[in-house]
Amino acid sequence: MKRINAETLTRAAFTPFGDVIETEGAESFLINADKCRRFHDLATVETAGENARVLINIFHGTPYALPLRLSMVERHPLGSQAFMPLSPAPFLVIVCPGEDGRPGEPRAFITRPGQGVNYARGTWHGVLTPIGAPQDFVVIDRGGDGNNLEEFHFPAPYEIAGPAFSPPPPSTSSG
Repeated sequence: MKRINAETLTRAAFTPFGDVIETEGAESFLINADKCRRFHDLATVETAGENARVLINIFHGTPYALPLRLSMVERHPLGSQAFMPLSPAPFLVIVCPGEDGRPGEPRAFITRPGQGVNYARGTWHGVLTPIGAPQDFVVIDRGGDGNNLEEFHFPAPYEIAGPAFSPPPPSTSSG
């Protein structure tokens, strides 16, 4: 089994696959009588095909253990798919360059607090992969007619390695 080491998620490294959604380095301006900072245009939402529309969802993900055995990736040919965590916990992002309609060798990234991703339309990627603890995500993707899901099963799985993660300690409150 070939081993892929997860790297830190950066805009530069992820550009071939889509957008990193984060406030660091993003264009921003004040709105609402200067009481709110708007971080503007953080990702390109793509929809194509018959009756296409944007969906806003919440996904609740169960954590995966590392190392991870990767045997399948998917892509969405009719729209982008964005994942923004609702907690600061890291998650694993797996992508593959396209090679003649099939996925190439995977790359893996570990997010930092406050980062999400937007997979560009047609990008091969792993499934939602929280690590360390259950996690909720806002997911923005495409609804409408047509088949917007393709899966690819690798002939031999990959092993995705990364740092060990512990679940966050339980919160304590006095009262």
